[in-house]
Amino acid sequence: MKLAFRWYGEEDSITLEYIRQIPGMKGIVSAIYDIPVGEVWPKEKIVDLKNVIEKKGLSLAVIESVPVHEDIKLGLPSRDKYISNYKETLRNLASAGVEVVCYNFMPVFDWTRSDLYHLLEDGSTTLIYEEDTIEKMNPSSGGLALPGWDASYKDGELKGLLESYQAVTEERLWENLAHFLNEIIPVAEEVSIKMAIHPDDPPWSIFGLPRIITDAESLQRLIDIQQSPFNGITFCTGSFGARADNDLPAMIRTFGSRIHFAHCRNVKRTKLKSFEETSHLSSDGSVDMVEVLKAYQDIGFTGPLRPDHGRMIWGETGRPGYGLYDRALGAVYLNGIWEALNKVKGVEQST
Repeated sequence: MKLAFRWYGEEDSITLEYIRQIPGMKGIVSAIYDIPVGEVWPKEKIVDLKNVIEKKGLSLAVIESVPVHEDIKLGLPSRDKYISNYKETLRNLASAGVEVVCYNFMPVFDWTRSDLYHLLEDGSTTLIYEEDTIEKMNPSSGGLALPGWDASYKDGELKGLLESYQAVTEERLWENLAHFLNEIIPVAEEVSIKMAIHPDDPPWSIFGLPRIITDAESLQRLIDIQQSPFNGITFCTGSFGARADNDLPAMIRTFGSRIHFAHCRNVKRTKLKSFEETSHLSSDGSVDMVEVLKAYQDIGFTGPLRPDHGRMIWGETGRPGYGLYDRALGAVYLNGIWEALNKVKGVEQST
């Protein structure tokens, strides 16, 4: 396991100097954020990002994410252009030494929450998903006020995009994902970049949009599309853990070598399709982090693992879910579990 931390570039209020001070922290998970979705990432920008990180004594562990253009997800004729650009971006990333790329195939919305500042009993704030609140929102009306969605759409674009997806069933989305993978994975294999799909967050349909990466069955279907070891998974305990029927340790052991990147986050399930994000501590949520890390140890996981969303604690303000303090606590907690498991097993600690 290689401990890593999400960093949003030079504009991030959390500096690389701070991140480096977290015990055991070696890797950075980042991206290039000023390139429009679908355009090629220039090689020089990738090299610049890598150099900035390495000058601070850290390494660029994962690119999260190279976004997939909506035309690819919709299966429009224009997808060929965007797939070609995606391939070129992968080649440029590989030339700079990048080994893992995280991406998702969620239509329209990335991770979705009903509140980004929910007050917990201990006085911290956190991200929550309440199904009743979400169901009252009507994005097709054009008056959407939904926290956490990509606000890059211009007026009228969102409504048109949602209308485009009305004809896209889950099966159709699977077909479009298969087309994308059949085009991309041979290039990933050629340049030795591991592609790691992130599960849908939350792992169920929202606003009638299809969601397909939600459970063990869907992961197996993903793997079956392309048998190459470069077709893999970002295993997110927060996303998969929102469903009580997902056995996370069993899923980790099943998909072992296909897990190229790990997100460790705890969630407390409050209803069938409602949850709140908690500290990483097992007893605070519904995810047993010790059992999760035991499973990673059993499969011999050596890839990058990062603490995922954290609460806002100790008066910190900033990007919801991505403050320094609680994620740093989560990193130390996860590293402590990993060290203890290795000690019991007689394995030398490696981060």
